[in-house]
Amino acid sequence: MQSDDETLAEDLDAALVRAGYGQGSDPAGLLLRTLNGSDVRRRVVALRGASRQNLVSDELWAALLRDSERLVRREVARLLAYQTPLSDDLLEQLVSSLTDIDPLVAERAAFALGEHAYHAALEALIALARHHDDPRCRESAVAALGALGDDAGLATIIDALEDKAPIRRRAIVALSNFEGPDVDAALEHARDDRDWQVRAAVTQLGRHEND
Repeated sequence: MQSDDETLAEDLDAALVRAGYGQGSDPAGLLLRTLNGSDVRRRVVALRGASRQNLVSDELWAALLRDSERLVRREVARLLAYQTPLSDDLLEQLVSSLTDIDPLVAERAAFALGEHAYHAALEALIALARHHDDPRCRESAVAALGALGDDAGLATIIDALEDKAPIRRRAIVALSNFEGPDVDAALEHARDDRDWQVRAAVTQLGRHEND
């Protein structure tokens, strides 16, 4: 048999989910109050609902991106990839998040910057792709550089073909946005990669050295 506290907790969780879809007596109030609460899991649920209901201001997004709880920062970085348009201030906040102590925040920030094609993040993404200890961050940065399609990031993408297999595969996809002899040579070299998925990715591009 459940205690009253357990029942109340379940009621609140259910109310949060409903509020995220605009249901309940005061969905906006419940979501925003919970965002300022202390329960991290509920804050994340409330954040998703508040984002869905367009209740999060730029100022609140920015504050949450600097939140002390890494799970909150991760969710903010993930959600910002799908928020349009983003202000330059928020995009710069995402650039700052590339150096977050939590690698999954940095990884998601890189993805978001690529999704928004924020070219001012180029140098920071290059640094992330080349120097971050976590391969997930390097992979996300390489993907973002491919999305930007800026020639200044090309050498970093090509160099990523010497990294771990998932990053090499990501680099092949990123190279699809570039052309030139350096790209052709890199793809030709990757045809003999020891990872079959890298080789398959090259084949799927449908490019040949003499094209």
